[in-house]
Amino acid sequence: MAAYYTFQDLSGSNTPSSSDNPYEGLLEACGNDAVRVQERYETHRTNRNALQRAKLLSPDFSGVTIDEILAKIEDPQGHPGFKDWRHCLVFWARPPGHIRSLIAQVQERLREVAPSLWTMPPPNLHMTALEITHSLTSEEIEALVNQMRPGVPDITDYTMDHRARLVKPMLSFDAQALALSFLPAAGEPGRTAEEDAYTYHHLRRDLHTKAEATGVKVASRYVIPSAHLTIGRFITKKDFEDGEGNLLHSSIEKLIAKIEEINEWLRQEYWPQPGNTATEGEWIVGQEKGLEYRKGTLWYGGGGDTVHLGTGF
Repeated sequence: MAAYYTFQDLSGSNTPSSSDNPYEGLLEACGNDAVRVQERYETHRTNRNALQRAKLLSPDFSGVTIDEILAKIEDPQGHPGFKDWRHCLVFWARPPGHIRSLIAQVQERLREVAPSLWTMPPPNLHMTALEITHSLTSEEIEALVNQMRPGVPDITDYTMDHRARLVKPMLSFDAQALALSFLPAAGEPGRTAEEDAYTYHHLRRDLHTKAEATGVKVASRYVIPSAHLTIGRFITKKDFEDGEGNLLHSSIEKLIAKIEEINEWLRQEYWPQPGNTATEGEWIVGQEKGLEYRKGTLWYGGGGDTVHLGTGF
């Protein structure tokens, strides 16, 4: 599921919207202009990284935050029989092969400074296009699955003729996790501005509308302007401590330096430039697979069940 547990929108203010759809406010504030939508997503992730950088490099920083549930799952000998109890219901966008390959390179570079980092396995990688709900019982989730069933194929196949493009990958981070984030495209080389007029934020808005049309109330944790896939989480502090359990601030500094090095590499090699469309760094949502409707204990990309898989292109 999402890497971000701090859900503050750092992109600027929205105009009050009369719509019940939480995605509408940003689109109205941007006049449905893809360039302005991209600016809001970029402002959010840039401001967020700056805040997190300052936090992690502060003399008062006490260390990375361990995902205790994942740590137990990854240590079955130490925690035999432990099971994640948080059942969720989601629509995921699965990254195409070239994006999975890019993520593998980023993960490899991160392990140079954090060898104990838990990295999301390639088959588990996902972006949450819409979260219906989370942290319920299996019975509660099953009731929602049955209620939504008639409308699901229309949602999972929606990307067939609503093709939102994502560009400009960047590593985003906090004390808990790392994610590869993208921006909604806005006429960069490879497609026209008209083709990019329908953005990823428009897609999120429409998925929300279609989901609620089935009669369920969407209870998503966040609607911040972010398009990201979790690629790594902290499940131990040992990469950042000395033998006595004291935080080594120098190790945190090396992590931040590595993140900045990776982001410069991404910018140079995988962002569109004049004469270079950088298609290896772009992702049209629905490539290879349509949206995936999943239920169960799927917080870390594995587990759970696929209820319905949409058609890709």
